[in-house]
Amino acid sequence: MVIQMSDNYQDTDGKKEHCGLIAIYGHEEAARMAYFGLYALQHRGQESAGLVTWDGRRLREQRGMGLVPEVFAERHLGRELKGRIAIGHIRYSTTGATLLRNAQPFMIRFRGQDLAIAHNGNLVNTLELQRQLEADGSLFQTSMDSEIFMHLVAKKSNGMDIEDAIVAAANEVQGAYCLLIQVNDKLIALRDPYGFRPLVLGRMGGTYVFASETCALDLLEAEYLREVEPGEMIVIDKGSLRSRYINTESYPRKSCIFELIYFSRPDSTVFSENVYIRRKNMGKMLAREAHVDADFCMPFPDSGVYAAVGYAQESGLPFENAMIRNHYVGRTFIQPSQDMRDFGVRVKLNPVKEMIKDNKIVIVEDSIVRGTTIRTRVKKLRELGAKEIHLRVSCPPIRHPCYYGIDFSSKGELIAANHSVKDIARYIGLDSLHYLSVEGLLNSVDHNDGYCLACFQGDHPVLPGKDYGKMSME
Repeated sequence: MVIQMSDNYQDTDGKKEHCGLIAIYGHEEAARMAYFGLYALQHRGQESAGLVTWDGRRLREQRGMGLVPEVFAERHLGRELKGRIAIGHIRYSTTGATLLRNAQPFMIRFRGQDLAIAHNGNLVNTLELQRQLEADGSLFQTSMDSEIFMHLVAKKSNGMDIEDAIVAAANEVQGAYCLLIQVNDKLIALRDPYGFRPLVLGRMGGTYVFASETCALDLLEAEYLREVEPGEMIVIDKGSLRSRYINTESYPRKSCIFELIYFSRPDSTVFSENVYIRRKNMGKMLAREAHVDADFCMPFPDSGVYAAVGYAQESGLPFENAMIRNHYVGRTFIQPSQDMRDFGVRVKLNPVKEMIKDNKIVIVEDSIVRGTTIRTRVKKLRELGAKEIHLRVSCPPIRHPCYYGIDFSSKGELIAANHSVKDIARYIGLDSLHYLSVEGLLNSVDHNDGYCLACFQGDHPVLPGKDYGKMSME
């Protein structure tokens, strides 16, 4: 059996974050509060960051490539980004190239109003809408699907107020979106009717906060109020909050279960579920489905840690940190050349040699996308004398690409889409391999009838059109 896979170095094995959102309404230091909120959400994207504030007369902005502390300086937070309202965005691109012009929030001005938008998600009818808008005379500055939404709002605003125009635009786009929109001194938050991506509402005193995850509320010491409901639009204007729904149709809830498996921070509550506890439950279910008589259980930090804790507790095996992560390798780490790609994997994780030799090991990992990185790590454990290596994965096999904001590889690069579990185990170099069953995954969460499982089962709630892809100007 031969599995042909790309050998390009990727320490994430093909899993990449999407975007993070923060909004502050009614605080003297709104920009600074939003800055700290972005800090808490940095795991959701490391390509670019941006903040926009309303100073009472106009929108002010600062955007840049890189991590939050690289983009913002004290002069931005202390002097330049004035105002009591701010929206912020951190980005990993799923639609649009990695360019400064694609950093968000995205701003436009029309009919005497300043608008800024920050978007988390991915639209599946982007190219179709772009072609229609260009035929009507629209000119595009970026290759983001977020700009599509702004053009639709501008087009719909003929004869409508801005809130009705936003609702009309939302009913034309398809796919996943959580949106924060500033219109002068008005703040608007909305979520797609399937509820693919998370968005929560909090409050600190008289200040309202929107965030992608509750960990941002915790850092700001804001009280968690509730989720923004699927299909809901919340408007804060002149200090008052009101809610409406963007359509009257009934949609099944399809929240992304990968938020609980991998993407969200373990200290967050997402879709009304505590991430840490759900990951432990996944590990416990793994132990029930596929126990191994081994010497100890270990994760590959940091993604598999919490499922490994659950596996160890349920199985009675000792939990060991037999692989140590170098936390000082940041985004600016110079990538190794092709002939040094194994070095590139080793630089982030290094095994404790004395723990490996002559031992039977169970590794718990959250997922396998391409399989190339974990193969290198398992090879190293073999070289160090591991007697047996068993891998337990806390989600089902990923066999289908995601169209809703997670950058899973194309189906051709998803190892489970093209190979049996037995062949994957042989390719990676394992004594055994077990993926958590779909039933076991759903038994690990509370709201087990409201999650999107399309990456496992292929039943996509919203199918992309034949022109699905990135915008044509990219």
